Amino acid sequence: MKKLVIVESPAKSKTIEKYLGDDYKVVSSKGHIRDLATSGKFGLGVDLENDFKPNYVAIKGKSKDINALKKLAKEADSVILATDPDREGEAISWHLFDTLKLAENNYDRVVFHEITKPVILEAIKNPRKIDYNLVKSQETRRILDRIIGFRLSKLMQSKTGGKSAGRVQSVALKLIVDKEREIEAFKEEEYWSITAKFMEFDADLEKYKNKKVEIKNESDADKILGTLSSKFVIDNIESKEKNKKGVMPFKTSTLQQTASSKLSFSSSKTMRVAQKLYEGMEIGSESVGLITYMRTDSERLSPIFIDETFKYIESEFGKEYVGHVKKQKGNANMQDAHEGIRPTSINRTPDSLKNYLNPDEFKLYSLIYYRALASLMAEAKVIATTISLLNNDYLFKATGSILKFDGYLKVYSRYEKNEDTLLPKLNEHDELKAEELVKEQHFTQPPARYSESSLIKELEKLGIGRPSTYSTIMDTIKARGYVKLEDKKFFPTDIGVETTDKLQEFFSDIVNVEYTANMEKDLDDIADNELDNIKVLHEFYDKFEPLVEDAFKNMEKKEAEPTGEKCPECGSELVIRNGRYGKFTACSNYPECKYVKKEEKPIIEVIDCPNCDGKIIERNTRKGKIFYGCSNYPKCKTAYWDKPIGEKCPDCGEMLVEKKDKIKCSSCKYTK
Repeated sequence: MKKLVIVESPAKSKTIEKYLGDDYKVVSSKGHIRDLATSGKFGLGVDLENDFKPNYVAIKGKSKDINALKKLAKEADSVILATDPDREGEAISWHLFDTLKLAENNYDRVVFHEITKPVILEAIKNPRKIDYNLVKSQETRRILDRIIGFRLSKLMQSKTGGKSAGRVQSVALKLIVDKEREIEAFKEEEYWSITAKFMEFDADLEKYKNKKVEIKNESDADKILGTLSSKFVIDNIESKEKNKKGVMPFKTSTLQQTASSKLSFSSSKTMRVAQKLYEGMEIGSESVGLITYMRTDSERLSPIFIDETFKYIESEFGKEYVGHVKKQKGNANMQDAHEGIRPTSINRTPDSLKNYLNPDEFKLYSLIYYRALASLMAEAKVIATTISLLNNDYLFKATGSILKFDGYLKVYSRYEKNEDTLLPKLNEHDELKAEELVKEQHFTQPPARYSESSLIKELEKLGIGRPSTYSTIMDTIKARGYVKLEDKKFFPTDIGVETTDKLQEFFSDIVNVEYTANMEKDLDDIADNELDNIKVLHEFYDKFEPLVEDAFKNMEKKEAEPTGEKCPECGSELVIRNGRYGKFTACSNYPECKYVKKEEKPIIEVIDCPNCDGKIIERNTRKGKIFYGCSNYPKCKTAYWDKPIGEKCPDCGEMLVEKKDKIKCSSCKYTK
């Protein structure tokens, strides 16, 4: 073996190895190999008295993989670190470099944003060394999140019914709680509209003697109706050709938002499916990545892809459909480290891949493909017409539009509807007779609650979190029971409101939008070598820790909720307590009495059993550990330690399971 290439995922390693040939062996680290220990002061794994020096340990279960990588590295002439092209990937490369004890002159770092043969070969030709500024930025983020997460979570568990708190998740939760309070404080106001209904169209009352009409109640509406006749005179007809602005290529946030609204995908599902499309799939005799890297805040496209797509558009649709490269809107938080999300080749149409993709993969690939294609097509053209009608100095307006040239809608209309609203051919000064004049009561509406899509959009606008964190934020606040989703909208739970209020009482200077956004800016500056990471950590901790100590001392502890039952062992009151794994009923006389009531657990069905007609349900061992087994046990002994997702492993055919926020095989080493 001459050169060892280390990537993050097994699926990616198989694809890349086919491109590089016999001189290379490509293996996977299976993500991170090390993390902060849970030892030391407060269990942080960070030496607070020694400039926050981190104590890294092998992630549980990774020792065997690390030893295998060490053996392969010793046998290789050189090692190429080819982890993902972002700060997290850079950090993984550094952990590999440090753990495998690689020599400075005997390793290379390569990055690529798509997994296709030309791009991989080009990346191998242009190696660099590890960017330690990116590593420092990631390490600083990890230390900040560990300190805030551990200290605030411990506080919440001891003083409230909350399970955890975090640097970004708590700000996201605050946005949801604040929105709910806006809705609760909202006072609806009555207003009325008047519409003139003609045979072929409707017109709405807008002005009286060139002043906007506001109708507050039914009495006012009736007064206006009393002055109107059924005869209207056309005062003005205005038709304009307008360009319907096209779309930009996807970045992470807009992909998650659009997949939520158009495909009903959660943000975590979108990223899971996109990861599979990125890492590489078997397409006939070819193994290739289908999309570029899906964690990005850039909408930029490569010149090669642009040129290829312009030629494709002209060939498929005609020269008039060729558009131009749109300038992306820059913002202070955009890193622009790599391209927007696009297909690796415009010639791989969704229809040509349909037989190789499962339904979810096909839906998401189609969305990404047509969005990138539409972004380089001409704008649509619309004829917009407005008819103004007069009746006793009251001005009514009717609007309509006709699509003159479909442009980018030729391919994107399935995701962006454009329905024609036809108006009849009329002339100025024509007289028309209304068939009916209708009054209608309305009420102003409260602000809309956040959906996953709109919350991600708001977080991005405020500069909170990064592309790689949005789906984790959504999953965390749901998993902690701080919010519930109803009709795809976030509602804060009582415990979510309580947690937010307690954090605002003691940590309003830190758990807020401005401070969190500024911290993201500091992390960017560390990555750009414009700010010292140790200084950032000291400034944060010197402000944060006194607040924590004050909260532990002065935050009022929530009293345990009595159940009205007596303890069968000592006769004291039974109360509901909050533990690490949720609520439980126990004796109020703890620690003198350690009675805990065993609760009847509801049956939670996960998937159909793959081996019989039963259901895989959530179960518990005698020691309380959760596993997933068949409802037909002992007749069927199918069981998994981790939650099965109902998909089969492409390598061995066994069930895929959720494990530590990743999708893995229950049998072999495959990681999705």
